[in-house]
Amino acid sequence: MRLRPTDLALTGGFVLFALTEEYLIAMPGRWWPLVLALSAATVLFRRFVPLLAMTPHAVEPTSVFYSPAVIAGEQTVNFRLWQLVGTMIVIYTVGRHVPPHGFQRRGLIGAGLVVATFVVYLANDPGDPMAALFFPLAPYVLGVTLSVQARRIAAFREQQAREAILEERVRIARELHDMVAHSVTVMVVQAGAVRRRLDAGLPVDSELLRGIESSGREAVGELRRTLGLLRGEGADATQSPVGLDRLDELIAQVREAGLTVTLRQQKHPVPPAIDLSAYRIVQEALTNVLRHAGPARVEVTVGVESDGLHLEVVNDGRPVIVGAGGQGLIGMRERATLFGGELTARPREKGGFAVRARLPLPVAVLR
Repeated sequence: MRLRPTDLALTGGFVLFALTEEYLIAMPGRWWPLVLALSAATVLFRRFVPLLAMTPHAVEPTSVFYSPAVIAGEQTVNFRLWQLVGTMIVIYTVGRHVPPHGFQRRGLIGAGLVVATFVVYLANDPGDPMAALFFPLAPYVLGVTLSVQARRIAAFREQQAREAILEERVRIARELHDMVAHSVTVMVVQAGAVRRRLDAGLPVDSELLRGIESSGREAVGELRRTLGLLRGEGADATQSPVGLDRLDELIAQVREAGLTVTLRQQKHPVPPAIDLSAYRIVQEALTNVLRHAGPARVEVTVGVESDGLHLEVVNDGRPVIVGAGGQGLIGMRERATLFGGELTARPREKGGFAVRARLPLPVAVLR
């Protein structure tokens, strides 16, 4: 945790308010600069040590420190308004960052300090019990309420992220199922051809056997990757698979939507499942450019290096603030992770946005 600009701005505003009050009202007591320095410090560092910052404010209004005074002909105590403001700021922070959640010790101590502040105010000014109740309780309740709301929002976003991951895995499982079904079908056809040749007493073509072996290895690889993924009931399995060989069609559609796209593609055979996921990653990255970047130039690069298939979608559009819970980014990362790869998506220093992914390839494919 570190100081934020808002901490400095709030402390500066608090000090300015206190100095203005001292200049306009000039209440008695030359000790106020020391109390102001202490109060400013508690406001500045309230998020770091909320309970410690609250402690002096709980005992600040006791009659030991303050005596009656006459201001503008009215009998009062020389307790400044800026002291009350500082107390309310710190009490809010205690409720926001140390709420009484699950009977935790820190939360109970914070609530106890708030109650002690109410008691001290009431004991020193019994004629105004509503003020003694409102000034400590209102900021504390506000802080606790916002803390509960923040926890609920965080839980909701986490649930959304889990659902997005599950949804993406279901879709991947469906698509990989199509790939496995294709491989197994090829094996059945080739095995049938071998059987017929054997029944007819003809020599068996070794290429057929190698084809069966290759299809079998491919099917086993896809089945291993799909292990553990759930497939939703009623999922639509009729969609035809796509791959990097159809990038030209995808980019043509994006160009029709108004983007200027340049494609640099190194043609190289890749396993069907990786080919499909690579296509989907590029598709989602281009979709995000359409949604968020505005009029932009986009460069799409696809190439194979010694460590696998590399994808890059870079644009020079307007800056975009990336949230961790975006479903599109979750889906792209899930696809890359499924094959042991990685994906990064971040703004560029020169402007725009860049999505880069690496999908490892089998050694036999890289040769």
